[in-house]
Amino acid sequence: MITKASLEDIPALTTLINSAYRGETSKKGWTTEAHLLDGKRTNEQEITEIFLDPKNTILKFTGYDTIIGSVLLVQKEKQLYLGMLTVSPELQNSGIGKKLLAEAENHAKMLGLSSIIMTVISVREELIEWYKRHGYVDTGERETFPESEIHITISDVPMEFIFLEKRL
Repeated sequence: MITKASLEDIPALTTLINSAYRGETSKKGWTTEAHLLDGKRTNEQEITEIFLDPKNTILKFTGYDTIIGSVLLVQKEKQLYLGMLTVSPELQNSGIGKKLLAEAENHAKMLGLSSIIMTVISVREELIEWYKRHGYVDTGERETFPESEIHITISDVPMEFIFLEKRL
């Protein structure tokens, strides 16, 4: 079931997002960044700040009495920014990501927005192809990949963000 997440969900969301993107547990799924980046993907402070901005929504996919998927949606002027699409590593390839994408599209339409945009790390070719199969196109826009205490690069491969967009 997909519903809007709340402040009480912050610990579970933080754990889920970190388990899917970084560290050993993330290697059980195909969306891992563990070979590219070290450290945590997010922390409770960042998730709390997301909740405090009224333009942000986090949707959660609940199953087995726990949060097993989530996605961040940020209302921009005429676009919805989609970020941190997350599915528990053990449950990837089960359709949860597709359902969260579809719900993000519904959310954008409900807000009267014309498209969804996102950034994906350039070397994540399999992930970029997955989004393309779901109607997203490369806009040609690029952005330097940031270095921070959350984004600790461990790969020698140069990385940047690629912007993808789906018109609704």
